[in-house]
Amino acid sequence: MKIKMKLVAALKIWVVIYPSILLFNVLFGAALTGLPGYQRMFILTLALVPWMVFVAIPGLERLLRKTKAD
Repeated sequence: MKIKMKLVAALKIWVVIYPSILLFNVLFGAALTGLPGYQRMFILTLALVPWMVFVAIPGLERLLRKTKAD
């Protein structure tokens, strides 16, 4: 994979993961405060990895294809 393609892929992932983590923390941060850090991280990744793989990244790809076609 060329460097440009890797940079574009990294940017797409960041565009989706940052708001997802922010929203997760806003919605569930208070409920998870009492847990140790490793447990909070486990719950965060358990929720967000499937979200990223099956919903967010494919949705971003569709949106980009749609805007590129217009």
